[in-house]
Formats: sequence, structure tokens, C-alpha cells
Amino acid sequence: MTDHPRGATVAVVDDDPSILKALEYLLESADYAVLAFDSADAMLESGCLAQIDCVISDIDLPVMDGFDLLRVVHAARPELPIILITGHPEMLNRSPRIGRRHYRLFRKPFNGQELLTAVSDAVRNPNLRPPQS
Repeated sequence: MTDHPRGATVAVVDDDPSILKALEYLLESADYAVLAFDSADAMLESGCLAQIDCVISDIDLPVMDGFDLLRVVHAARPELPIILITGHPEMLNRSPRIGRRHYRLFRKPFNGQELLTAVSDAVRNPNLRPPQS
């Protein structure tokens, strides 16, 4: 049983195909609709931003990194919850503040259940300002 709205759509952005597929399976197992992208540009060019309820993105992406994606998404949809993940903890030093909004940060490897809880919280209450991980 899930505790998020039916039909919630999560966009996942990661250039590592194995991580992308693993996140897709994890989210689908919790009954989320998943849109998977191998780059930030691919997500933005898809035209799906209006139908997404939450974004999960790797920080270390080629061309447009996760922080750049965060800024672009926030400019277009400031209420959209964003979860950033990274395997490079040193990148967290570059973590921007975007207005009053906070976003979640997860370091790889992360606990799948904790990520699902963060997504559920974000989808149920996008204005929630959860603590950073």
C-alpha cells in the first residue's frame, strides 16, 4: 500500500544506466509513474515538466549538472520537489540555496526506503521543507 496520490509521476535523471534502471524499478515497485532520462537536457527537452510531481537527479551529470537542473526547474516550477543524489560528497560543498525552498540531498549508496519516504513526503506535501541528508 502506498501513501502518495495515485498517478504521482517522478522524473529520474542519471547518466549511469544501472542507477537509472535501479531507481526506475524502486519507484515503480512503490506504484509511481516514472520518466527516466540520461541527462538533464533530455528531461528539459521532453516537455514533461508540467506533469512531473517530483524530480530525482544525480548531481554529477555531463553538460548540465544537477545543481544547474535544480535552478532551471525552480525557475519554471518553484513548487516542484527535487531530490539530488551524488556519489561524490565533495560536490555537496557547491550546494546552492534556492530562495526559501529546500531540497533533499542523498549520498550514494543510499537507503532505498529512505529515498521512497522522501519522495512520498515530497509528493504529498511539496511545500514541506525536509531536513537535508
